[in-house]
Amino acid sequence: MIQRKLPQQPSGADTLFDQNQRFYNALWSQARLVEPQRFNTWPLVRSLQPEGARRLEVGPGLRPRLPIEGTHFVDISAPALAVLGTRGGQAAMAEITRLPFAEGTFDLVCALDIVEHVDDGDGALAELVRVARPGGVLLISTPLHPSLWTAFDDLVGHKRRYRPGQLLELLARSGLDVERSAVFGMKPRSSRLVDMGMWWLTHHRELAMNTYNRAMMPLGLRLQKPLQLEQGLIDMDGVDEILLVCRKGAAH
Repeated sequence: MIQRKLPQQPSGADTLFDQNQRFYNALWSQARLVEPQRFNTWPLVRSLQPEGARRLEVGPGLRPRLPIEGTHFVDISAPALAVLGTRGGQAAMAEITRLPFAEGTFDLVCALDIVEHVDDGDGALAELVRVARPGGVLLISTPLHPSLWTAFDDLVGHKRRYRPGQLLELLARSGLDVERSAVFGMKPRSSRLVDMGMWWLTHHRELAMNTYNRAMMPLGLRLQKPLQLEQGLIDMDGVDEILLVCRKGAAH
């Protein structure tokens, strides 16, 4: 596989990239790998990968949704990449806006909760489209509605929440057709629970991350509901986060 040489990271003030990298290095250095089969995305993922499919997942941390063995993984967290590499994943450190792969390399590209974390969201989506083959599938999720912004978005390193119209325009401009979609995400519905978690992360971060990894994440997995996928786009009014199954057009 042909890989492109990445430009050097610019030096200077603390960036959104730096903040995200510190947060997720700390999170994943204390976490255990959760197998993709344990997530409610697994039935969908299994249906999207024909035999011999070339797969890429961007920013999985230790919560990958694609099969680990044989999948290419790109992340900014060394602790996460080290674990994925020991399990048969082909792991590389890179940013979503500069993926080290040739155009049209992959049949299936997955980036869940990623495009909202970078300054150049348009560039991030363009890179995901670039490395997918014509007719390939992209599995993407992102939070919606700037009006739903909370301190939690700041804490986890979000740059934006997309307005539904803005997201649709970006997908169309990128040559992506939305085949199916669903309400997505494991964020607690209780604002009180989120506020309590925020307080602990602010004042006792190490203990909070340990508690999340060892107690809250397993509980969240048990409480998952099956994905309710619908053809085309769901009604996005009031939806906190959306999962999109997109197909790349032949012209892009």
